[in-house]
Amino acid sequence: MIDIKVPAVGESISEVTLVKWLKQEGQYVERDEVIAELESEKATFEVNAEKAGVLKTVGKEGDTLKIGDVVAQIDETAARPEGSAQASAAAQAPATAQATAASSNGSTAPAAKAPVATATAAAQGPATFSSNDIKATPVAAAIISDKKIDAGSITPTGTGGKILKHDVLEALAHPGRTPGKELFTRTDRREKMSNLRKTVSRRLVEAKNTTAMLTTFNEVDMSAVMALRAKYKDKFKEKHGVNLGFMSFFTKATCYALQEWPAVNAYIDGDELVYHDYCDISIAVSAPKGLVVPIIRNAESLSMADIEKKVVELATKARDNKLSMEEMQGGTFTITNGGVFGSLMSTPIINIPQSAILGMHKIEDRAVVVNGQIVVRPMMYLAVSYDHRIIDGRESVSFLVRIKELLENPDQLLFGKDPVKALLEL
Repeated sequence: MIDIKVPAVGESISEVTLVKWLKQEGQYVERDEVIAELESEKATFEVNAEKAGVLKTVGKEGDTLKIGDVVAQIDETAARPEGSAQASAAAQAPATAQATAASSNGSTAPAAKAPVATATAAAQGPATFSSNDIKATPVAAAIISDKKIDAGSITPTGTGGKILKHDVLEALAHPGRTPGKELFTRTDRREKMSNLRKTVSRRLVEAKNTTAMLTTFNEVDMSAVMALRAKYKDKFKEKHGVNLGFMSFFTKATCYALQEWPAVNAYIDGDELVYHDYCDISIAVSAPKGLVVPIIRNAESLSMADIEKKVVELATKARDNKLSMEEMQGGTFTITNGGVFGSLMSTPIINIPQSAILGMHKIEDRAVVVNGQIVVRPMMYLAVSYDHRIIDGRESVSFLVRIKELLENPDQLLFGKDPVKALLEL
């Protein structure tokens, strides 16, 4: 009998939660097959079978385990059930074929399913579904997309949990109430807070209590960026195999602004200020298990396509709970986008030990005055929350204004300044 123990997942992590058994008691498992899912205070990770054999579960779902505790045992002397290997291969074949087909088509649909708190999701249009498990008929899917309904709030009545046209119409006719649910119930439900949620809660309170946090606002006319995307998005997708979203524009603009105002890209360490000559941009992502903040390393050195590819990669990993500790540690500045959820304005909280965070919001047509004339333009409110201990008001406001200038004149993103001024060396 071989003991499967909880592996060490980080220097500061001493315990984890057993989230889910992926294989059951008495089931025969192959070597390296994933048998369970564990969650630390920072990430979710998998436990693999070290040998082939019959599984004996030790921990229960929801248990808190110490590093090194035995989570399961495997009887490697047990006889392999006849046809088990063939059955396993047959079960994996459809999934492999599906993944191959998606790859050959250049599809980025998996990332689009993730409720990503970045501008990429907004760029890809209204999402039809908010869960990997939700299925709908074509007519139902069309109504959901057109009416922008949260598919998760609809009770499916079709075979295999499929949403039918009737289900969508019922949800529209009775907003705020789940069809078939008993009225006037007063049931309370308690759930144990996950390690990840406890960590997020602790860090948010710590940020509020240990920083002199202020927020400055501005708004940006997104006309130029949207026109550029509409003109080049098909060619961009054809050449690079990824959609041209808003995230690459905001990341590029942020990197130029950070290099012009280095205090925004720094942090306080004791009685010293630590400045960074690089831009590791943290991207806030709303994953199934909670908020995670994976990092685009050296974003200042990446092309637009490289940024978009990295966003899709990180969003997909976040959705599948595959982010590693290294992909979430560090970061010099954070970008978060509440606009994908409909937020018009907010005051984001600093992601400590960083000193500032940029909040993006919903793009909305508004009446503005341009050259003395009232015109309708797609406008977005921007917010920068910053630690006033290290960043002065002049720096924070100038930083945000610089981002505004670059987004309203995206041709400047090539040099970080006006092309004519670059030519004339002004």
